[in-house]
Amino acid sequence: MVAYIHFPSWIHPEIIPGLPVRWYALMYLVAFAVTYLLFTWQVRRGGLAITTTQTQDLFLFAITGLILGARVFSVLFYNDEWLMYLTRPWLIFWPWQNGVFVGLPGMSYHGGVVGAVIGGVIACRRHRLGFFRVADTIVAGIPLGYAFGRLGNFINGELWGRVTTQSWGIVFPHAPGLSTRLSWVRDVADIVGMEYARGDLINLPRHPSQLYEAFGEGILLWLVLWFILRPRRGSSKNGFLLSAYLIGYGIIRFVIEYFREPDAGIGYVIAAAESPTALFASFGNISLGQIFCLLMIIGGILLYILLPKKTSQDAVPADAKKRQKETTRSHHGKHRH
Repeated sequence: MVAYIHFPSWIHPEIIPGLPVRWYALMYLVAFAVTYLLFTWQVRRGGLAITTTQTQDLFLFAITGLILGARVFSVLFYNDEWLMYLTRPWLIFWPWQNGVFVGLPGMSYHGGVVGAVIGGVIACRRHRLGFFRVADTIVAGIPLGYAFGRLGNFINGELWGRVTTQSWGIVFPHAPGLSTRLSWVRDVADIVGMEYARGDLINLPRHPSQLYEAFGEGILLWLVLWFILRPRRGSSKNGFLLSAYLIGYGIIRFVIEYFREPDAGIGYVIAAAESPTALFASFGNISLGQIFCLLMIIGGILLYILLPKKTSQDAVPADAKKRQKETTRSHHGKHRH
């Protein structure tokens, strides 16, 4: 009996075959749009005194920082050719390889967080906005947008998980073949009902870890932040939701990393048991992504402990009421037209 799923043949990375426009890039745009809409929804309901111009400036700085940070982290920590980028740094953001448009191959989520925070801090200082109040508002919607980014990874057929014998395991077309000379490979193939000849390379089913992340770090985390923790923000200190986001994401991603194969060429940072990276063997085998998640968790806890004990209203700048009135008038004016 066959107990696995072939990656759908009708799914292609390109939106229109032959054109360098990919679903992955579109999903990132959708993610940014969803986050922006949820942010402005909160602003319109008095959740934050900020004008439309300031909001657009904030997102411009944050998204720019996100892209820069995500790409730089990817090159520094996940790319074994970082010395090449050190001597030719312009290639970090060069979207062509051998005359072919490839976009920006390799983006680190944790680097994106660092870059977005830096960009957000700069924007808030420019407009004299309370950073933690703004951060609490924006992170409430980020996970829902993030879910679309992981769907983009799935459509690209990348960032697949470890080998599994579960019936929902998927054979990703670009996953590396595994030698059937290895007994564990033959055992998995026999369990899921794959035919093979000894010595062949076989593409075994993998956990669809992109979908796990889309649900866990995306939808589930958003539901907790938006419907459970966000209503408490008014009675909590500024930065409460930001710290909750860092802790929540770190915990969920840390767990899901056990289902996701570590990046090629890096493997485990801590290896408690010797095993191929494609196969789960021990909870003590820790990937680089999990190390970054632990740092996120620790950072979120420290942030919550060190935050000043003020309610969200205390962090609003002195001219907040004026800006809020301007935003409200602008919003009503649009409806009149």
